[in-house]
Amino acid sequence: MKLRNVAIIAHVDHGKTTLVDRLLQQSGVYRDNQRQVERAMDSNDLERERGITILAKAASVQWKDIRINIVDTPGHADFGGEVERILNMVDGALVLVDAAEGPLPQTKFVVSKALRMGLKPIVVINKVDRSDARPIEVINEVFDLFAALDATEEQLDFPILYGSAKQGWMATTLEGSHDDGMQPLFDLILSHVKPPVVEEGPFRLLGTILEANPYLGRIITGRVTSGSVKPNQSVKVLDHDGKLIETGRITKVLAFRGIERVPVEEAEAGDIVALAGLPNATVAHTICDPSVELPIQAQPIDPPTLAMTFRVNDSPLAGTEGTKVTGRMIRDRLLREAEGNVALGVRESDDNDAMEVAGRGELQLGILIETMRREGFELSVSRPRVVLKKDEATGEWQEPIEEVVIDVDEEHSGVVVQKMSERKAELVEMRPSGGHRQRLVFYAPTRGLIGYQGELLTDTRGTAVMNRLFHGYAPYKGDIQGRRNGVLISNDQGEAVAYAMFKLEDRGPMMIEPGCKVYKGMIVGEHTRDNDLEINVLKGKQLTNIRTTSKDEAVRLTPPIQMPLEKALAYIEDDELVEVTPKSIRLRKKFLDANERKRAEKTKQAVA
Repeated sequence: MKLRNVAIIAHVDHGKTTLVDRLLQQSGVYRDNQRQVERAMDSNDLERERGITILAKAASVQWKDIRINIVDTPGHADFGGEVERILNMVDGALVLVDAAEGPLPQTKFVVSKALRMGLKPIVVINKVDRSDARPIEVINEVFDLFAALDATEEQLDFPILYGSAKQGWMATTLEGSHDDGMQPLFDLILSHVKPPVVEEGPFRLLGTILEANPYLGRIITGRVTSGSVKPNQSVKVLDHDGKLIETGRITKVLAFRGIERVPVEEAEAGDIVALAGLPNATVAHTICDPSVELPIQAQPIDPPTLAMTFRVNDSPLAGTEGTKVTGRMIRDRLLREAEGNVALGVRESDDNDAMEVAGRGELQLGILIETMRREGFELSVSRPRVVLKKDEATGEWQEPIEEVVIDVDEEHSGVVVQKMSERKAELVEMRPSGGHRQRLVFYAPTRGLIGYQGELLTDTRGTAVMNRLFHGYAPYKGDIQGRRNGVLISNDQGEAVAYAMFKLEDRGPMMIEPGCKVYKGMIVGEHTRDNDLEINVLKGKQLTNIRTTSKDEAVRLTPPIQMPLEKALAYIEDDELVEVTPKSIRLRKKFLDANERKRAEKTKQAVA
């Protein structure tokens, strides 16, 4: 079969999306006069802003007379659910490794999945043009990683390419010519990756990527395992247990040509295609001929480790900035998200007008909240908390543990070890990583890492790089010290006044600016002590008939603490919420009324 299916897997920022750009450009996908898009596969606004891939996407190039389907996968552990499903669709993988950083936790995560599925990887050492590149050492680290992950003899005998995706060249040796562009990589894919294995029998396809299209409705992307599919063909949809979900007809079969999707009259087994026309089919469902009884086995997904409560925004400012504010709208949107994102768990909360959302990490949940606020939603969310698991044998509670790799300048390693040990982390490895830097490897409870990223950057003057990966479950490690300071709470509703804020500056730094709308129970600053304090930020200056320059001196305020979404989620305590609207992010107490807060505190103490 003149077809190859290959995934590009790597750690965050090792150059996957740039490599795909070069493959598209050099295979003749673009016409000579066509505008070429940088990071063509990162089509989502948030992906472009943050420079990360969140959603897996497919493209296709023609080399010689063979078509190569390329799937670009996310490199961040929070989106690992995407990676696991994608690997079901392909027969080969390009493992992309930065020539300076070497294999990092996410490389380990995706490579372990690929090796377990029996894929034979091609290793591409990217960014060899970096001044701190160390390609030979990195190759040895990759080999050690493969060996540690129980790779077979065949998998350990991997071919290697060196190059720079940014400059648009690859070579089989470090001294190789740069003139051939990406040709060595194309040729290696054709020779090393096997054509798709096609099974006998009627049409079957396992849903791998789900998206909504305003014109075609639901579109499910996957690889045709057996048979062929045409538009208007009758099919049925089975879940992973073999239960019938729906029967229907395929309205369109779309194949990948470059970065475009083109309608085709027929798709054969082995090809990666997108199907439209099935309103209920989703990821991990088998779309098949009506005669098929058994579903295709889907890869099990690692469990969610963090949960948050999404609730209706019930503050006095509710509905003033967003258009989607009701509990039903929030519920429908979250259930829709869970359908396409198998790493996300959504269930009804015991509380009215609230939903419990469990995911892989802070980034994944933060991206979901950010996406919803851009769509016009208003909601309030609780502090992230870990999802505990009960050990069947001992009956004791276990919590998720992550492997944390921190690259840091040697002078700052002491403070990092101290802070991580305070968060109940265990140091398992410490070694130099070149250039007066050290690589520290910890096993740390997930709950201890909530909000640590910002503190780490402050402690190390922005020089540390932290990477995390789910490691497993371990017995609960006891209490971890939370926020040490109390908060300043507004005791009235209105617009904050500069004069009042100036007079209150000795109480602690503010989080709001003059003219900002506040309400009773809203958090407006951080108290210098460990208790909460109610303050009045609306109190204006007393008017007198004396006019002197000293009396009317301009009020100079200290700049407020900026609270972006991720920082706000990590900052709040269990009795607080983050109010998220399309225009604002505010912090507030769960109970806005001071008397209700006192009652809740007494109840909590009585239970304890």
